[in-house]
Amino acid sequence: MTYLEFLSSTTLSKRDLLALSHGSCIDDPPSSQMGLLPAPPMLMLDRVVAITHAGSRGSIVGEQDIDLDDWFFQCHFRSDPVQPGCLGVDAVWQLLAVYCMLRGAQGMCRALGCKEVEFFGQIRPLDSVVRYEVEVRRYSEQKSTGTGVVVGNARVLVDGQHIYTIKDAKVGTFMGLRYDDYPKAARNGRGGVTER
Repeated sequence: MTYLEFLSSTTLSKRDLLALSHGSCIDDPPSSQMGLLPAPPMLMLDRVVAITHAGSRGSIVGEQDIDLDDWFFQCHFRSDPVQPGCLGVDAVWQLLAVYCMLRGAQGMCRALGCKEVEFFGQIRPLDSVVRYEVEVRRYSEQKSTGTGVVVGNARVLVDGQHIYTIKDAKVGTFMGLRYDDYPKAARNGRGGVTER
């Protein structure tokens, strides 16, 4: 799809999300600094079913299909398979990264934290669909660099039952972080504090 088509998207398919993880979704990206999603198995979304923008606010809703043989059920835990709660939090960060990209933010997406996570349910192998509903409280963009920050509150539901709440989940974009020459030794091969 073209960049303008991407920016006006109201839904994204599994194919679109996979293409975002490989950097091949947009035919005419505005720069080589366009963000990426994690590739499977860390990609925790199968589709984005709703996207809205209203000034600095908005919403984004994604879904994940649960399979009996999902990788995390094989190791977390033996004789007690459950999707790790941290993967549900990561799915919300992934949705916020998509939201930043859809608003035109440039740079690589990074999770910046959240204030509060409350678990009162779980995701098990015989469940069907996890729904991640994120209310965007604030999106802002730095005009000089094109980088953005988004903050949102999320509800996680499994087969219609509300099981997690995540408050003030935050994602930002940063220029100059890509490590395209991995695993070669290169400037971006080491971590540490990220410059803002």
